[in-house]
Amino acid sequence: MSHQITIYDETLSGERTPSLSLDLLSATITLRELIRRRVYEEVQDYNASTPEYFRGFVQPTDAERVLNGYRLKERKHIDWEAQYDRAIQSFLSNGFFVLVDDRQIEELDTEIELKIKTQISFVKLVPLVGG
Repeated sequence: MSHQITIYDETLSGERTPSLSLDLLSATITLRELIRRRVYEEVQDYNASTPEYFRGFVQPTDAERVLNGYRLKERKHIDWEAQYDRAIQSFLSNGFFVLVDDRQIEELDTEIELKIKTQISFVKLVPLVGG
């Protein structure tokens, strides 16, 4: 059975926007794997067509923040592994935290049990710049 989850991006002021929907085959996932899946999907979506703006969690290197996401100085493929590494480092240095059903997940290897209405929010504390 597949589990579809929606990931939200949230600000400290409480503004919340849907960011990405993922289909997962298992009812459990670690936070580390969730971050990996999120970053991978966002980068793959961008690399498939290299649009003008990258709308993802981690700001690519050589990109500027704009209203619609991030604009790269030149359209190019983004390295998802570099983006993932940056996201993990940022989590470990308290650059963002993750809430699952309003419960903060503090460890990367914590297993998250997915239910029908599980809500996952990524709350950035500092801008994330990656690869």
